[in-house]
Amino acid sequence: MANGKKSKKKYYIFGGIGLMILAVILLVVFGGNKEQIITVQTEKVQKRTITQIVSATGKINPVYQVMISAEATGEIVYLPIKEGDVVQKGQLLVRIKPYIYEAQRNNAAARLEQAKATLRSTEAQLNKVQSDYKRIQGLYDKKLASDSELETAKANYLQTLGSYESQKSLVVQSEAALKEATENLNKTYVYAPMDGTISKLNVELAQRVLGSNFSPGTEILTVADLRKMEARVDVDENDVVLVSVGDEAIVKVDAFGDKEFKGKVTQIGNSAVSKGLGTQDEVVNFEVRILIEDPDKQLRPGMSCDADIKTETKPNVIAVPIQSVTARVDKQKTVENKSEEESQVEKPKNGKSNKPKEVVFLAQDGKAKMVEVKTGISDDSYIEIINGLKGGEDVISGPYKAISKELEDGVKISLQSKRKGEKENK
Repeated sequence: MANGKKSKKKYYIFGGIGLMILAVILLVVFGGNKEQIITVQTEKVQKRTITQIVSATGKINPVYQVMISAEATGEIVYLPIKEGDVVQKGQLLVRIKPYIYEAQRNNAAARLEQAKATLRSTEAQLNKVQSDYKRIQGLYDKKLASDSELETAKANYLQTLGSYESQKSLVVQSEAALKEATENLNKTYVYAPMDGTISKLNVELAQRVLGSNFSPGTEILTVADLRKMEARVDVDENDVVLVSVGDEAIVKVDAFGDKEFKGKVTQIGNSAVSKGLGTQDEVVNFEVRILIEDPDKQLRPGMSCDADIKTETKPNVIAVPIQSVTARVDKQKTVENKSEEESQVEKPKNGKSNKPKEVVFLAQDGKAKMVEVKTGISDDSYIEIINGLKGGEDVISGPYKAISKELEDGVKISLQSKRKGEKENK
């Protein structure tokens, strides 16, 4: 009896295991054959006007500004201005203590007068010696003067002539010294080089400043013409080739909220400005200057700004949403030999690896159709299609995950309307 019970128990155990294996096999066979259906959103392909935008950040600066540094060393004894004052060209802005420079100028003037007096005396002596030399030469021609008398007269003349020429050189040197001393004295006066506003004042009355004889002098102030302002922005090296002088731009200044200023590109830098050189965060930019057409009186140098430069506009071009365009690589065909272990992957005839191609997916008869396209310019939302579409097709516009990874040619899809204001999950 015991053996009979054990046999029945084994029968139930093995029977249960068999049923479980059968159930797993049925699930794999029938469940694996179930075709996946991807829910997507579509949009009609149509013609649009696309404006390509290059965005950049930077600072507001005056078009014309002059930084004035001290050229004379000394104490500031006159400072009639303050930051924000409007000044006129030629107006006296700063006076540096002039006493030392006045003394140097007076000393140079005295030396010049002394040199000129000595020159006049030497010139008179030269005239006398020259006259004596000519007289003795005449007597010598008549055999009335000896050779020694002629040689002595000639030597005196040449010696005096040399002194005269030397004294002329001293006069020239003294004139140059006086000119230099006068110029140094004039440097103690600082005048406005242009009409404008004192945008920066770095010194105070009685402060001592250093001149620029041997090193950069003390920066005294900056005069700027605030009637003409520009945005100086840094454009990425990949985008700067799209920008041209004359391109229109919209400038937003952080301090003015959503207010927009119109402008035009006036200058594109030729030298790169690198940040984070030698690191993984290295960035190469080029400075682009944008003249603001109607600047606000409250614009100040140094304010942060953002600029959108309109580099190109194309009207009535076929366009699709930017997210509709993705990249796909052609699947490589497998070449099977007699041995499965020696299966090889077919390579392109040119020996190069397959490059990704730009594609979009169209919704046709409940399936996704992959179409290769050639793209052009783009704005924030749409991208131009140069080849591949004619217009009027239903292009799949979302979700992003389906377009970028899941969709393939011929995959079944179901359409879902995009609700107004609904954000796409990427």
